[in-house]
Amino acid sequence: MKNHLGAVADNRRTAKSESAFRTISEAAKELGLQQHVLRFWESKFPQIKPMKRAGGRRYYRPEDLVLLADIRSLLHDQGYTIKGVQKLLDQHKGKLPSEIAVASLTETADLVSDQIQPPVAVSGNVTASDKIALTNLLGELEDLQGILKLVLGQAEKNT
Repeated sequence: MKNHLGAVADNRRTAKSESAFRTISEAAKELGLQQHVLRFWESKFPQIKPMKRAGGRRYYRPEDLVLLADIRSLLHDQGYTIKGVQKLLDQHKGKLPSEIAVASLTETADLVSDQIQPPVAVSGNVTASDKIALTNLLGELEDLQGILKLVLGQAEKNT
């Protein structure tokens, strides 16, 4: 019976709203990290500010999860150091390049509006993990765009 109740509790946890706050264990599981890593990152990145309740229990907002996923991607996938990510956050006023690009997307859209295809409708609900994956993909695309701009600038100087 205990196992049955545990399974029922797990089903309730997966049915949580995307805008709902997550406990540290839920956030760690969603991001594929250990809880102590999230606590350590809080000490290294002042931008990570989970809400704390009585007894010090942490609750992460959806935007905290997006930031954590971006930091995780920079550290684990792209090879940045903690100091490198801190410097990136400092240079961009607490936002990572993917967040900056989303904020300036409307400005860019005006410049290339004739080249932009209409958005494809998404059927069903987009989950928080989908949003995190898309945000990470956007960050990678921006990094590639930056590299291409540098190479193009160097090529123009050489001609």
